Amino acid sequence: MNNVNGILLLIGSMAAFALEDMFIKVLSVSVPTGQIMVFLGVVCTLVFAALSVASRKRVFDPMAWKLLPLARAATEGIGAVTFVTALSLIDLSTVAAVFQVLPLAVTMGAAMFLGEHVGWRRWSAIGVGFIGVLMIIRPGFQGFQPESLFVILSFLAIAARDLITRKLDARVASTVVAMQAFIAVALAGGLLMAISGASFVPLEDGQSLTYLGAVGSGVIGYYGIVTAMRVGEASALMPFRYTRLVFSIVAGMLVFGERPDALTLAGATLIIGSGLYTFVRERRLANELVPV
Repeated sequence: MNNVNGILLLIGSMAAFALEDMFIKVLSVSVPTGQIMVFLGVVCTLVFAALSVASRKRVFDPMAWKLLPLARAATEGIGAVTFVTALSLIDLSTVAAVFQVLPLAVTMGAAMFLGEHVGWRRWSAIGVGFIGVLMIIRPGFQGFQPESLFVILSFLAIAARDLITRKLDARVASTVVAMQAFIAVALAGGLLMAISGASFVPLEDGQSLTYLGAVGSGVIGYYGIVTAMRVGEASALMPFRYTRLVFSIVAGMLVFGERPDALTLAGATLIIGSGLYTFVRERRLANELVPV
């Protein structure tokens, strides 16, 4: 029963994240990307600061403000800038499809930088997954959008974030780590505004609900995924992370009139299939190492 509850929570959180992406894309039509990031960063920083205080976590614990946690926050800021920029420039379904390669990028990074052993089967799966990415963005072919490279930069930054997270001191509270991440998002948004020369635009009629939708769905998504991982087993939950792509495709079609072509869907299928294979392979290897 715990796994069922965990799966339902995870699916709900993936739907919330897809809604957050949708709200951000809607806002990006009339609001500078940097302004969206500043707003989300400031509000979510206050939310997680309040959660840290309410749960009696040490917000200014010296362990939380060393180089490694700050480096993690920096990668979060870079990932947010590139991800939100991609959302503002290309189809929501394309962003979501390419971003599904993140688990493969983390596996590759763990092998290259953390010394984790990855056999030829998983390396092959990683290669297949990146072929799926190439099928979606199609560099050098008709239909290639240079803006899609922002998605590549984004998942590389987020993969770096996840690799750094593995090395964080366990005594640093998750709410404090999340708070630092959103501080970085706000700062990155402000820097983007300064570099681009964009000006903050006033709130228009109806935008307040869109802003609240983006913040609310983001917080719900984060809370849901954390809770799901605590009540269910990772092996049961992981395949359902890919439901985010389904929700994103549906949102793109209903709200923005997007129609993913056959090559995009085929590429997404390769990415998801290779990701699931890599996960199953990792679980099998882990079970073989458990003493009987």
